[in-house]
Amino acid sequence: MKKFKTIGLYSSKKSKDISKIANQIFEILDNIGVSVKASENINGVSPVKKIKSCSDKELIKSCDLLIAIGGDGTLLSSARRFGYKGLPILGVNLGNLGFLTDIAPEDLTSSLIEVINGSYIEDERFFLESSINTKKTKFISLNEVVIHSGKLAQMFEYELCLDGRFVYRQKADGIIISTPTGSTAYSLSGNGPIIHPDVKAINLMPMFPHSLNARPLLVDENVKIEIKVISKNNNKTKLSMDSHNSISLKNGDSVTINKSNPKLKLIHPKGHDFYQASRNKLGWSLNISK
Repeated sequence: MKKFKTIGLYSSKKSKDISKIANQIFEILDNIGVSVKASENINGVSPVKKIKSCSDKELIKSCDLLIAIGGDGTLLSSARRFGYKGLPILGVNLGNLGFLTDIAPEDLTSSLIEVINGSYIEDERFFLESSINTKKTKFISLNEVVIHSGKLAQMFEYELCLDGRFVYRQKADGIIISTPTGSTAYSLSGNGPIIHPDVKAINLMPMFPHSLNARPLLVDENVKIEIKVISKNNNKTKLSMDSHNSISLKNGDSVTINKSNPKLKLIHPKGHDFYQASRNKLGWSLNISK
């Protein structure tokens, strides 16, 4: 496997814990002759360790690995900013659940040295690209796209088409369109299926549908998804990507969702296992005594 020579550091948060881990990473990498650069929003690192502070564009151009310090929210942010541009990402977990961020602070030295020396697992994930018929902007998400009524306990009506074929018309609080990566995120809270990352599928899950027959629907990852808003609740229906933005939709708007061509390259330490991570983080086997 490829050895990494120039490492970028990134976090979406600013705290003493982030700075402490960033400084520790710098010391580890500096001792083995690896160049380190930091995103401009890493707080307290550059003044303390004199790491070069770089723009996103410079990090993408000069680094061959990005280390995201924080929780899954930080990794999602780094995936959209850097991973979508082709920069591999390794996560250091300072969050709670941490499905995407693998390395715990207590394992930082040993795991990081192994990865830098080329002993790691490469995991490829796809993004979703969303667009609205009335806008030219393309929106990127790694976990999910959500279309919802915008108000608590209020439904809206929509039509679903797949590859141009009408599927159903339904009233619900919303619909979650998630990748396998996102199956352990918001979709999980709605009792959606857990999907192994190797499964090439997209999950469509209605949120509190006004129907006894509505069920999650798994479709091929290459399907073109179109959702048309049919609602008099103008500008209150919302479109959200990975919960990081909210865009108003009006009656007649159509949202198109496709798998992206750019892929995210996630880097895991050797020994990473999806089932083990699920077992530990979701509490599987808790009723089995040691």
